[in-house]
Amino acid sequence: MGEYHRGEMDIQEQSATYDFFMGMTKWGSLAVAALVLALTLWFCTSAGFIGGLIPAVVLVAVGVAVLRDKPAAEH
Repeated sequence: MGEYHRGEMDIQEQSATYDFFMGMTKWGSLAVAALVLALTLWFCTSAGFIGGLIPAVVLVAVGVAVLRDKPAAEH
């Protein structure tokens, strides 16, 4: 127990894993939302394939613009 010093461990791998997981969650959620929108409009309305595809593409474009990584603010 005397060998342990709080806050001195290298956490680079844990940080990289967390960043990867959060990125996959973010982009995966956008993909699922676009897929659900496209399939719902295609099969549950009279919009058809193109009527479902266009709103899904718009959702992906807006999602990419909103969810992309922003540069860190420098102080």
